[in-house]
Amino acid sequence: MFGVGICEMNRRVRRKCARGSQRLDLPNYPETEDADNLKLSEEGVVDWTRLPDDTVLQLFTHLNYRDRANLSSTCKSWRSLGASPCLWQSLDLRAHKCDWGITDSLASRCSNLQKLRFRGADNADSLINLRAKNLKELSGDYCRKLTDSTLAVIVARHKLLESLQLGPDFCERVSSDAIVAIGFCCPNLRKLRLSGIRDVNGEAVNALAKHCPNLTEIGFIDCLNIDEVALANVVSLRFLSVAGTTNVKWGSVGEHWSKLPNLKGLDVSRTDVVPNVVVRFFSSLKSLKILCAFNCSSIEEDTSVVIKSKSHGKMLLSFFNDTFKDISPLFPDTEKERDVFSDWRKESKKKDENLDEIMTWLEWILSHSLLRIAESNPHGLDQFWLSQGADLLLNLMQSSQEDVQERAATGLATFVVIDDENANVDVGRAEAVMKGGGIQLLLGLARSWKEGLQSEATKAIANLSVNPAFAKSVAGGGGITILASLARSMNRLVAEEAAGGLWNLSVGEEHKGAIAEAGGIKALVDLIFKWPRGGDGVLERAAGALANLAADDKCSMEVANVGGINALVTLARKCKHEGVQEQAARALANLAAHGDSNTNNAAVGQETGALEALVLLIRSQHDGVRQEAAGALWNLSFDDRNREGIASAGGVEALVALAHSCSNASPSLQERAAGALWGLSVSEANSIAIGREGGVAPLISLARSQTEDVHETAAGALWNLAFNPGNALRIVEDGGVPALIHLCSSSLSKMARFMAALALAYMFDGRMDEYALIGSSSEGSLKSVGLERARRMALKHIETFVLTFADPQAFSAAALSSAPAPLAQVTDSARILEAGHLRCSGAEIGRFVAMLRNQSPVLKACAAFALLQFTVPGGRHAPHHVNLLQVSGAPRVLRAAAAAASAPLEAKIFARIVLRNLEHHQIESSV
Repeated sequence: MFGVGICEMNRRVRRKCARGSQRLDLPNYPETEDADNLKLSEEGVVDWTRLPDDTVLQLFTHLNYRDRANLSSTCKSWRSLGASPCLWQSLDLRAHKCDWGITDSLASRCSNLQKLRFRGADNADSLINLRAKNLKELSGDYCRKLTDSTLAVIVARHKLLESLQLGPDFCERVSSDAIVAIGFCCPNLRKLRLSGIRDVNGEAVNALAKHCPNLTEIGFIDCLNIDEVALANVVSLRFLSVAGTTNVKWGSVGEHWSKLPNLKGLDVSRTDVVPNVVVRFFSSLKSLKILCAFNCSSIEEDTSVVIKSKSHGKMLLSFFNDTFKDISPLFPDTEKERDVFSDWRKESKKKDENLDEIMTWLEWILSHSLLRIAESNPHGLDQFWLSQGADLLLNLMQSSQEDVQERAATGLATFVVIDDENANVDVGRAEAVMKGGGIQLLLGLARSWKEGLQSEATKAIANLSVNPAFAKSVAGGGGITILASLARSMNRLVAEEAAGGLWNLSVGEEHKGAIAEAGGIKALVDLIFKWPRGGDGVLERAAGALANLAADDKCSMEVANVGGINALVTLARKCKHEGVQEQAARALANLAAHGDSNTNNAAVGQETGALEALVLLIRSQHDGVRQEAAGALWNLSFDDRNREGIASAGGVEALVALAHSCSNASPSLQERAAGALWGLSVSEANSIAIGREGGVAPLISLARSQTEDVHETAAGALWNLAFNPGNALRIVEDGGVPALIHLCSSSLSKMARFMAALALAYMFDGRMDEYALIGSSSEGSLKSVGLERARRMALKHIETFVLTFADPQAFSAAALSSAPAPLAQVTDSARILEAGHLRCSGAEIGRFVAMLRNQSPVLKACAAFALLQFTVPGGRHAPHHVNLLQVSGAPRVLRAAAAAASAPLEAKIFARIVLRNLEHHQIESSV
């Protein structure tokens, strides 16, 4: 806000200077004086402190309290101006935790304070230290812990109060005793709105009636009990709300409230009021103009009440009526019913006090009722929200009452969300907001210097941006720049909602670049350092947004460049909030997911404490945290140094324990647990450690999963583990052969079937036999019998698997011809595209080459098929595999396999294709 004010003033001053340079004979207007005062010095610098005092004061009025304080500190004269009473007629302390010291420092400025807003009982205790004896309006929220004694002291120190409002949350510790104190201490009271009082007795109401002769409005909202008879004694009342209040004795209400001669507006929304009482109000309350009965089931079931209300010339506002239409008789010159609120605001300049009083109250009542109803989200209101509810909220957002604007924005943020847990937004409701011009209205409020409006408008933008169409319109309307700016706010609540908006917008790939260009990534990283403690909401949103942005390659580099890795690792290490931990781990996972395209994978692993923190998060009790931490370790394990660092930090033990414990967890958690073990098992030392820690059995269990991603990942891990003979034997002993055979023959995933076949091939190529024979001769004989049976079953299914990729017609053509075309046709039918992402070590390639010499025709064919997959031109790691084959002398073995009379046809053809692949890469490298 400070920067915007300066820029606007700077542009204006330049124009004035330009006019002055024409040497016109101008009168001595203040604006010309401004130009003279701001002439450039010899160094080309403008001395802003030479501005006239009235200009500086005008600048101060456009800044929030924090920026006023910052600007005041620039020089002695501005410090004096910053303390001017005209700047301190209202004060909003809701975003601040104000102890006695802070309020004492503000006291010198508050002698003229008229309006004060605060949040929480802790801040209420210190309000008296402001010494604002002229205070007229006091409003507080989150007052559940506010006590009678504190409230009594507050009103005793502020006897000129005309308006007192506590809510909309319940004041559970405030009783009738405090209301009695209000009546005795505040004789000028005109408006009293209290929410959630347990019991408002007759003594309390009579104290108000006796000592507050100017009391025109009472709101006892969401109370448990009220003395409805005593309310009839407050004859000065013009407006009364008992919305949401229970245990009202409606039988006596009709009789006693008819004694209120000045009552113009009555709100009984969300109560169990009955039709005959409402009708009696119409007939007995001659001054009554409007009765609000939103969400009153008995009234909604008896539509005849509407007819009776009109017959008495009253307005009944409820869900089954068109509120705009019902209000329109107050504005006979209005052409469009939907313009009644805007027309009133235009006509309010005519000073129709009676109409202004009614409409001001109605705005407040509507904003409160709509928000309460949106929060409870009762069934059956879709048509109401679509036909008028959204438009009502949009109209209320344009109110001159700041608290009405805030509640309307909060209502928009709330009513569009139909599933809090999954953040699902109702498409129809979001479209209604867009159709009514809600985007520009919300963006306009977000630009306000008032931080309360910024916070609530930004919350609505964030929630609505879950809808892709709304998000696109927000971005098109400059919303990303606004949110990025608000994310830099010193007000934590504003920054938190702005970060939430960027989080939702960053889901769309098309918005990520714009967020980066607007400086949003740096703003989000700075938030983490700005509120490292006590701001779990802002930290979770900032980390969540960074996690989305890190999924983009360019944005991930920007996150790293502005210190994002250090910030996220710090959260993972030190923050105890599970939501923050989950998003920080997800962000680190995405940063490490870009492979060779950038260096973030290695950078995350090298950040001090990163691997240790993620391993520790694996042991969290929260599934979301464990899932994202396992995903991060999976991605990080693709780097050799990270892989060993994870193991050194206890990652093997933690991940094996996770695999054991997640049998009933979500498929996503199971996949990541298996994936992280797969990544670690690339190292033979880690593979042996996983087997020793008991990791084989849970991976076999995951391989039996019906979820394709889970059993595919588990198959990959078992393939790596099976390379070690000791692990291969464990797989057999733990029942892994049937599980792998089932995958090899039945999975819908070609990759799962492929890796299951390779694992079986490793297990039965002969290297496991010597391990199986260790022990007594009788045990060895039994093992041999069992292994031979398992071997025959495994080889049978490996053969069947390989033959599914051997097209008979293509094979026949390739067998009869040495031309490239038939071999290319076989390659096309046999290729598994995803296998191109697999990277084998030299030892693994050497093992497949050794299988080409194996006596088993099935293993020969399997080895040739595998090498075909690893060397197909275009595969990500094909050049690496070709180089390993060349170095190991594999071409000679391949030629022998291709020419062997005893080898099966598929082994010969696949071997020829691998030789052709080697030649292709050799030609490419020479070119």
